[in-house]
Amino acid sequence: MHKLLFDFSDPSAVDAWRAIDDRVMGGISRSRLRHDPTAHAVFEGLVSLEQNGGFASVRSSPGERGQINATVCSIELRGEPRQFKLSLLTDDGFDSLNYQAGFAAAMNEWQTLRLPLADFRASFRGREVLGAPSLDPARIRQVGLMIAARQAGPFTLDIRRISLD
Repeated sequence: MHKLLFDFSDPSAVDAWRAIDDRVMGGISRSRLRHDPTAHAVFEGLVSLEQNGGFASVRSSPGERGQINATVCSIELRGEPRQFKLSLLTDDGFDSLNYQAGFAAAMNEWQTLRLPLADFRASFRGREVLGAPSLDPARIRQVGLMIAARQAGPFTLDIRRISLD
């Protein structure tokens, strides 16, 4: 039942990702997902609170990423102990409902976080959507990473793999 969604040891895996920062609403934060030659991806950038900003994110292109009966999304990562979010979307839209779970990395140590899909909360434009249907793992189409919560300044997060179990 294991489904590998992204293996960032492959340099081309980052090609499916694009930045969606607070610039979409007038902010000036910026981010990107790039391949590192030591076989992982790096989510990096700068969060600015200027011009009502405060978030930076990257998202994969839509694809068949779902897994029937999956209960956990695993992410192998290392980075600074800041609060990040992993987003799972069940449609191909740009501005649509997404399911998010928060996590923090252990400082400079590779770790595999297992985020229960039951803990992912539906949100739209950063606000929780009460009464939304539960995340259906078979319908996952897009995956995203985000830093928000007014955590201004430069950030970096290394990612090796993202998978469903």
